[in-house]
Formats: sequence, C-alpha cells, structure tokens
Amino acid sequence: MSGRRRSPDGALARLAAWAADYAWATDRQARHFLRRPKLPGTSGAPPRAPVLLLPGIYETWEFLQPVATALARAGHPVHAVPGLNLNLRPVPESADIVVEHLERTGLTGAVLVAHSKGGLIGKRVMLSGASDRVLGMVAIATPFTGSRWARYMLSRSLRSFDPRDPVLLALAGELLVNECITAVYPRFDPHIPETGRLEGARNIELPLSGHFRPLGNPLLVETVVREVARVESEHAVR
Repeated sequence: MSGRRRSPDGALARLAAWAADYAWATDRQARHFLRRPKLPGTSGAPPRAPVLLLPGIYETWEFLQPVATALARAGHPVHAVPGLNLNLRPVPESADIVVEHLERTGLTGAVLVAHSKGGLIGKRVMLSGASDRVLGMVAIATPFTGSRWARYMLSRSLRSFDPRDPVLLALAGELLVNECITAVYPRFDPHIPETGRLEGARNIELPLSGHFRPLGNPLLVETVVREVARVESEHAVR
C-alpha cells in the first residue's frame, strides 16, 4: 500500500452520495403516493409569518416536509400550492399558478421556501404583480444559472435548465429581487455542478452532499428556519 488516503471528495464518494440522494428522493415519492401526509399544523406559539412551499420538478411538497415540520413548530403557518401538481410546467406558467394562489387565498406577508426549480418559480413570483404579498425567499439548491447536465436530458422539462435556455437567461438577468433571496446550497450537488449560488443574494453553502437528501439534514433544516425568521424580523423593523 502506498499509504495515501482516498479523498472524501473523490469519485467513489460522489457516486455514493448520488445513490443516497436518489434513494431519499424515491422514499419521498413513495410517501406521497402511499401515505399522503398532511401539511403540519403550527404549535400554540404566537403566529409567525406564513410560509409558502415551492417544490422542485417532479416533486410535491412532501420533499420539503422536514423543513415544513420545523417551520410549523416555530409558529409559521405552512402552505402549499396544489395547482403545481408535480411541477412539470414551464417556470412562467408555474409562477402564474402561484400568483393566482396567493391572490385567491389572500395570503400576504409570506416567505417563500423553495427547492430546486421552485426557487426559479419563486423569483419569477417576486418579480410579478404579487410581489407585495411576499417578504422574501429561502431557495434551496436552485439552479439559478442552470445545470450543464440539462442539455443531455430526454425530458423537455429537464432540458429547460440548460444554461442557454432563454427563460433561464432572462430570469438570471433580473437582479432587482436578488437581495431579498437567501440561497442555501450543498457543497456538492450532483445535479447542479454550478452550485445554487445567486449573485447579489445572501449565499450560504453547507458542508453537505446531494440535491434531495440535504432537505432532511438537521443542519439544512435549522438554517432554513433561521433564515425565514431573519427575513421576517428584517421586515418587522422597517
């Protein structure tokens, strides 16, 4: 033996992270179809800013359940958008559905908590006429600049994350609301090698691996709860 140690960031470790990531995502899909969990209710604490969950493509709100449960325990009423279904529509159409939901339900003073594609939808909502209903957004592992792997995908919905996609480029060029966004992302994301960093936003990189599995990690959950509270408190003092 040479005495050299394999780097934890090597190809084998990344392959294992990828496999664990998909196993976690498969479990979340199974929960949706077999158990149909309900949105968590808030505790008896004084109500805080409401949270609107925006999952990623092929996802339901259950992917964000660990985060949703912690937010509800902290006193934040948690809401989902049934009209998104599995979130396969183009970003502009999905954003329109979210805007319609906000207006129809009268939800205001909300913080968006999004995963992956949900962050793109959330940013579009923040640039819309419903922006006065939203305090800010915490986006988890969102491909704000796209993913280099998207061009190789068979699904048209997945190819829309190509960095050259016109909708994605137009959204990236809109910098006005970036300061109201917290981008939280893992150190290694097999789906987004470019990372979820967003220019002009509050960026938080966590020492985690994966695109889906970090959603259940206590460190990420705690970070999201803290950032939602920060967004709320910043608006309270204005």
